[in-house]
Amino acid sequence: MYINSGYHNHSLIDFKDKSRPLIVGSCGTYRLSSHPKLPTYRPRGRLDFQIIYIAAGRAHFHFDNTDDDTVITAGNIVLYRPKEFQKYEYYGIDKTEVYWVHFTGSDVKNILRSYGFPNDQRIFHVGTSLEYERIFKRIILELQRCQDNYEEMLTLLLRHLLIVFHRELNSKYVLKNEYLDHEMDTAASYFNENYNRDIKIEEYAASRGMSVSWFIRNFKKSTGTTPMQFITSIRITNAQMLLETTNYAVNEIARIVGYDNPLYFSRLFHKQKGCSPSEYRKLLK
Repeated sequence: MYINSGYHNHSLIDFKDKSRPLIVGSCGTYRLSSHPKLPTYRPRGRLDFQIIYIAAGRAHFHFDNTDDDTVITAGNIVLYRPKEFQKYEYYGIDKTEVYWVHFTGSDVKNILRSYGFPNDQRIFHVGTSLEYERIFKRIILELQRCQDNYEEMLTLLLRHLLIVFHRELNSKYVLKNEYLDHEMDTAASYFNENYNRDIKIEEYAASRGMSVSWFIRNFKKSTGTTPMQFITSIRITNAQMLLETTNYAVNEIARIVGYDNPLYFSRLFHKQKGCSPSEYRKLLK
């Protein structure tokens, strides 16, 4: 097993300090290869905040009680707040490598929120990066050497770490939104091009690898209407245009915009426009 760590004023005792907005208390790393197990058990938690970054392998966390077992894999961080129950283990068989940092201060909650760490979340997926490891190692070295202005340097390094975590969290959110926007735009375009065909929403969602409930919910968020409401609106709008500009019979217009049943079409038209297709055409004259 490899271990390396550094502590504020070389003290292993955790502390709470509100003299400054952000203060680094300690930082370290563990790397297990042959050692069978490295457990941590703090039923009353600590006085400070703690971030644990799993760089390789995996770790076992018991967040609310000793019986729960949540496996956290590489590329994730776990955030503990003061006085939270702590129980977790690292196993040599998993080849686990972790980095950790403890910190306190008068403005920690606001700082964490500003970097994308809400109060109600413990686990954050940030991916693996050598940049994270370099920053952790710099923090350890600063704590070990205690050079001039090292406390200020520690604060800057921790903010640097939080910023790169935040960038990764934010990029994943942006990518998710880009995917969502693309899928909803694709669906709207497809419906516009094929509105006069027999479109089955379940089949369309399945063809795009989405559950129908997820698709309908997100399509409504994107457009303000459900997929069928969107299609119906296109059909009625185009039927309205045909009633205004052509002499086609109502039955024919119904067929053109995608309805085999002209009575059903008339009911939908009346619901949308407040009058039947025939009445609408008369009003134009």
